[in-house]
Amino acid sequence: MAGRTFVIRRATEADVPALVELLRDDILGAARESGTEDAVPYARAFALIDADPNQLLVAVTENAGNAESADQAGSVGQTGTADQTESAGQPGSSDQSHDGSAIVGTLQLSLLPSLSRRGTLRLQIEAVRIGASAQGIGLGTAVFEWAHECGRRFGAGLAQLTTDKSRTGAQRFYDRLGYVASHEGMKLPLD
Repeated sequence: MAGRTFVIRRATEADVPALVELLRDDILGAARESGTEDAVPYARAFALIDADPNQLLVAVTENAGNAESADQAGSVGQTGTADQTESAGQPGSSDQSHDGSAIVGTLQLSLLPSLSRRGTLRLQIEAVRIGASAQGIGLGTAVFEWAHECGRRFGAGLAQLTTDKSRTGAQRFYDRLGYVASHEGMKLPLD
């Protein structure tokens, strides 16, 4: 990965502003995310996600040489693979994280129990963003490999995600990873 090392770790409350900025960093996100000037809904969502043992909000940071941080989270290096550790035993832009390293990506993992598919536990992957400074070097693929392995370790038998129909580049990326557009997703605002 061009001699760069990245750390995949559980996001903290202090990371939320940087994660929101990543979510806002495209046409769709800029239109639907209010940004950190309206922090209340993001703080509420973070608290709910963080308290749920079946949820993991991830921050991907470029390692700034902090060995302790790299030892406590999944690190992704030049080989494009991630190690298998997560902090706390859980499925483990130029904004700065709490340790001073740059947050360059995010995603949310959810474990969804289901009666369908013979009771298969599903790994739902959502809110995926890799910032422009870290695109095109294999980081997205490495992060997904890490997420898939994380799901396997927790017993998930299927990974699934949704992507907006207008995100054709993301759709090509997911196709390359082996995802199949087998279902039509639908949404209905409840507010």
